[in-house]
Amino acid sequence: MPAPEDTDAVQARSYSGKGRRKDAVSAGSMLGRAAPHNIDAEEALLACCIIDAAETLSLCQEKGLRPESFYRPAHEIIFHIIEQMRRQNVGVDQITLANALAGRTVGTLPGRERDPDSGQNLFEYLGGHALLNQITSRIESTVNASFWLDIVFEKWVLRRLIKTATSVVEGCYTNEGQLDTFIDTVEQEIFKIGQDRVSDAAIPMSKSVEDATTLINKIMSGQASAGTPTGYKDLDRMTFGVHKGDMIVLAARPSMGKTSLAMNIAEQMAIPRSGDPSNVLVFSLEMGADQLAMRMLCRRARVNMRRVRDGTLGKEDMRNITTTAVEMKRAPLWIDDASHVTILELRAKARRMQSRLSREKGRLGLIVIDYLQLISGMGGNTPREQQISEISRGLKGLAKELEVPVLVLSQLNREAEKENRPPRLSDLRESGSIEQDADVVLLLAKDRESSDKSSVPAGTRKVELIIAKQRNGPVGSVDLTFIPEYTSFENYTESV
Repeated sequence: MPAPEDTDAVQARSYSGKGRRKDAVSAGSMLGRAAPHNIDAEEALLACCIIDAAETLSLCQEKGLRPESFYRPAHEIIFHIIEQMRRQNVGVDQITLANALAGRTVGTLPGRERDPDSGQNLFEYLGGHALLNQITSRIESTVNASFWLDIVFEKWVLRRLIKTATSVVEGCYTNEGQLDTFIDTVEQEIFKIGQDRVSDAAIPMSKSVEDATTLINKIMSGQASAGTPTGYKDLDRMTFGVHKGDMIVLAARPSMGKTSLAMNIAEQMAIPRSGDPSNVLVFSLEMGADQLAMRMLCRRARVNMRRVRDGTLGKEDMRNITTTAVEMKRAPLWIDDASHVTILELRAKARRMQSRLSREKGRLGLIVIDYLQLISGMGGNTPREQQISEISRGLKGLAKELEVPVLVLSQLNREAEKENRPPRLSDLRESGSIEQDADVVLLLAKDRESSDKSSVPAGTRKVELIIAKQRNGPVGSVDLTFIPEYTSFENYTESV
């Protein structure tokens, strides 16, 4: 059995790449084992900080992670320096981090002013490029940053609990009198750990009531609507637009026009005919960004897509497309057409976009996902229905977390076609949890030619949009006019 490690030796190298924290040594010494830690997760989290400091540090701050949360002292120092660099508006990457470490000495660290190595620069002291290369080579993206953050945070909480429990046991043996004071101190220490573990997300009722009253007053005075208008007056009259934190499901059978309707809504919010534009993020797992852009361009320019494909556009059409293209280039609309994405990757991308817009004094107004069943599940052996349930819950969580409406497209099963009836909630494909998680469910009924030929213009179709579920409003249906040559849904009006 090897001899116990000399404590002085550990402290002597407590800030090296292989060292451990002094408090971690004391925390684990009573049990004769190393304190809880995960070096791999620490290195991965630091790599995320180097790849995307703004986003990762934002997550760390929300979680309550601090430099001392790291088990390895070298990691504690690196995290501390990255935080300083961000506060000083210095860009963070491996080169700038190495330069920042080289510009500081060991003696600048708290409690190390009289260290024998106080004059040595931190870059060499910590191990130089070897340590930074080891950290940055661990990962290629920040997709799983929140999971590595959870691991590091959990190990830190466990070490604090061990340290507190150890001091409590020692205090029980040495305490003489003043038992009430001792117990109160113990309770305070445990409560503080519990407070740090849980983020403060609760909002006082007074604040919620105040916000609701303000919104009601704005609506009554005509200064604002309850939500952001979609551009379809009949739909907006029943739903009051799309609302922050809502998950809206738009479902239909294949080739029914759900992508067209979703992109029409996205376009009308990003490039409204009147009012302020909203930032829109589209995840297109089925169609490429160029295909969606062509659809939107032709719709807004009122140009027949078939003539575009045939190459038979006239001069007037080309002028309209050129003018519309200039307008659309300025639109605050982003399209991510990655064909393979998990719910965790999708949420991470949405968070990064929200963070980016926040730095520019903006925020997302709508997220569109086309479509839910194409999002990859996390577990290969997990039943697909369970995967869809996890994806659905993740999308609802995304809407609440970012306080943005999420419009999710979904497939319907064949039951409505077999029974020759309008679609209903139970027709949502693969999982009943979709209808449970959704705040609003919209179903596109089968395109139908009106029996009264005079009710719609020639070359168009009257389509029924069923509001099958609305958590905070009525259900029912609205009529829309679909113009196939522009792949455009329009407000329905009776033809004269």
